[in-house]
Amino acid sequence: MPEASRLIAAVGLVVIAFIVSGQVMPLMPEGTDFGYFTYVNMAIGAIVGWTVMGRRAGRGITSAINNGVTGVVAMVFWALFVQGCYEMFRLAMRNRYDGPFEAVFAIFEIGLEYGMVLLAPNIIWTMLIGAVVAGLGTEYAWRRWG
Repeated sequence: MPEASRLIAAVGLVVIAFIVSGQVMPLMPEGTDFGYFTYVNMAIGAIVGWTVMGRRAGRGITSAINNGVTGVVAMVFWALFVQGCYEMFRLAMRNRYDGPFEAVFAIFEIGLEYGMVLLAPNIIWTMLIGAVVAGLGTEYAWRRWG
């Protein structure tokens, strides 16, 4: 059911995904073709914001901050998984894997490699501050319009 808190949570995570995607691009190897990288991450942010954060609104300020952090962590997890799956599929089409199990394990290896890029201090601060703002915004929307 559409609610203002779900909308604000989704928009908050979309903004965070857009900013962090822009911060990640210069840290990746030169010549990387990003394609729909930012759009996919923004879609993941919208889905996670709507389903994870929006559902948990209305429990107080401390829970709102925790909700924001949980939403960002869930968004990062799913973004790493989806981007890892895409990269694995791209490499699998070039016959880089000997079997299906090697390809499945590669998803997690690729996700870990991409996750290491996220350990840059500016990205961590962006996600942390964005999580607090998105969580508090979601809580405010729930109190105001919920």
